[in-house]
Amino acid sequence: MLFEIAEYIGIVAFATSGFFVGVQNRLDFLGVLISVFLTTLGGGIMRDIIVDRTPYTFTHDVPAIMIVIVMGVLILFGFHRKDSIENKSYFIVSDSIGLISFSIAGALIAIENHFNLTGVLALAFVTAVGGGIMRDVIINQIPFVFKTGFYGTITLLIGLCLYLLNQFDLISVYTTAILFVAGVILRLVAYYKKWSIPLV
Repeated sequence: MLFEIAEYIGIVAFATSGFFVGVQNRLDFLGVLISVFLTTLGGGIMRDIIVDRTPYTFTHDVPAIMIVIVMGVLILFGFHRKDSIENKSYFIVSDSIGLISFSIAGALIAIENHFNLTGVLALAFVTAVGGGIMRDVIINQIPFVFKTGFYGTITLLIGLCLYLLNQFDLISVYTTAILFVAGVILRLVAYYKKWSIPLV
């Protein structure tokens, strides 16, 4: 249940941020749809391939339905117009929620499959940023995760926290919810305070 909650929150949030990225790069409808699909489902597909199972999105209809609904709502309310998305707060908030949700979902799948710490960190990272990396490569941009200091780092912190919670048998709806809220707040504070890890 925890996995599905995190997955569905991530789908809505990343579908929104993927839509914004597609529109801001002046893609046509198909381009925006691909941007949304990759951002939302790309990381999860890679995660499921790693754990040797059929990708969740290929066996459940809900993810595709949610993507269609999110895109329909955004278009209906005019978010596809350039002047409606110039304020980056729409993108940052939705992307932060998606980032933390998918980090949690990836870490939970790794824990469920008895991965060690390295595996938990890797699946949290891949699930959260894998789709965004594919999207940015396709639209010929430097991936967002490589330009923003506390972006990929937060996925690793989420993975580490869940790994430690699991070691003490403390994973529950409540601890996961607290971790989710704390992660989103940390990401937003890091963005607006312009925190970053040192450059090489």
